[in-house]
Amino acid sequence: MTLPKVAVVGYPNVGKSTLVNRLSGKRRAVVHETAGVTRDRMEVEADWNGRRFLLVDTGGVDLTDADELAASVRAQARRAVDEAAVLVLCVDGHAGVRPGDAELAQELRRASVPVVVGVNKIDSANRIPDAAEFYRLGLGDPVAVSATQGLGTGDLLDRIVDTLAESPSDEPRDDAVRIAVIGRPNVGKSSLVNRILGSDRVIVSPVAGTTRDAIDTAAAFEGREVVLVDTAGLRRRAKVAGSVDYYAQLRSERAAERADVAVVVCDAFEGLASEDLRIGELAMRSGCATVIALNKWDIAETDLDDARARATAKLRLRPELTTVSALTGRGVERLMRKAVDLADRARERIPTSELNRFLSDLQATREPPSVRGKRLKLLYMTQYETGPPRFVVQASDRSRLTRDYGFFLENRLRARYGLEGIPLVIDYRGRDGQRRPR
Repeated sequence: MTLPKVAVVGYPNVGKSTLVNRLSGKRRAVVHETAGVTRDRMEVEADWNGRRFLLVDTGGVDLTDADELAASVRAQARRAVDEAAVLVLCVDGHAGVRPGDAELAQELRRASVPVVVGVNKIDSANRIPDAAEFYRLGLGDPVAVSATQGLGTGDLLDRIVDTLAESPSDEPRDDAVRIAVIGRPNVGKSSLVNRILGSDRVIVSPVAGTTRDAIDTAAAFEGREVVLVDTAGLRRRAKVAGSVDYYAQLRSERAAERADVAVVVCDAFEGLASEDLRIGELAMRSGCATVIALNKWDIAETDLDDARARATAKLRLRPELTTVSALTGRGVERLMRKAVDLADRARERIPTSELNRFLSDLQATREPPSVRGKRLKLLYMTQYETGPPRFVVQASDRSRLTRDYGFFLENRLRARYGLEGIPLVIDYRGRDGQRRPR
């Protein structure tokens, strides 16, 4: 069971994404003055008077546009309509009824679920009578609303909640694994997500930058609940400043912050590029576990040993590297198992007794550094947090700890407990109680 869905549909540039952000109270959908920004359907949870539901933002539907990408956008919008319990037709109160609105309304009148007309861009009370023009659409009483000002949004939410049929609702369990699929533009992220889901959930195009929103999709894998997040391609911020891609990039970075695992997708034609390594570092700073997937392995090969050596040398969290083909499905199940396993390991707590045995073995293998004739002693170690794991090590004098020995401890800890690809936080505390994070 899932939360009931409320699909927001309409002609391009009528303010659907702004309305979804306003109704949900979240800035999840990318908003820009350029028409046609939204392409995939994006779901965001909303709550009104104790009733929870999913708002589904869709791309602008222009039934006369013959462009291939426009056709893909229409197909995604139609899937949203098919899955919805309530439809909201968003129209532009400034422009009045346009031919595109009338054509779309004609289709929606045949829908098997209720339709609410939201007349957007009614930014002042004296313009509310303008909404009456939309009675012509034959979809009942229109609701005047301003997505930017907030005028009338409570009335629209009241109408949505009243219209929703009573149905059981549920949400992802606490142990659901959130997997963000991130990477440079045009490396096959959306194709990989569709392959995992077994359906064309997100639009795939050879045009770089097709995906702009972070698209969450619940799924199941080997009895486990997972949430897959397809994201826009990541570039250096200086390259996208001032464009719609800048806001898409921000959504992608935030998707990594709320994920348990990041799958960094790379192009097998190019191998592991410096930009891929930078994205891997971003995932580590976000606190999520990371696995690197070399995509397009069915048509290109690279030197795996060299790629693994580069990842080990450049990325502190030493992520695993695997090969996949979104086109054929080769290696996709293996990738998903690795991702789910990483999430589980990041949530595990290592017993204190085991960590202290590890600390003793470590010092027997390689003595801690000596400073001015006094050798550092590591006295005690415990884990106090998970997801990502956080440890504290009590030392005789933390000022004697060298950077090299700190990295040595971290790498041995990863190797012993299978923590490759998982960001670790290790705090060193001296006898004076002061901490030194590593």
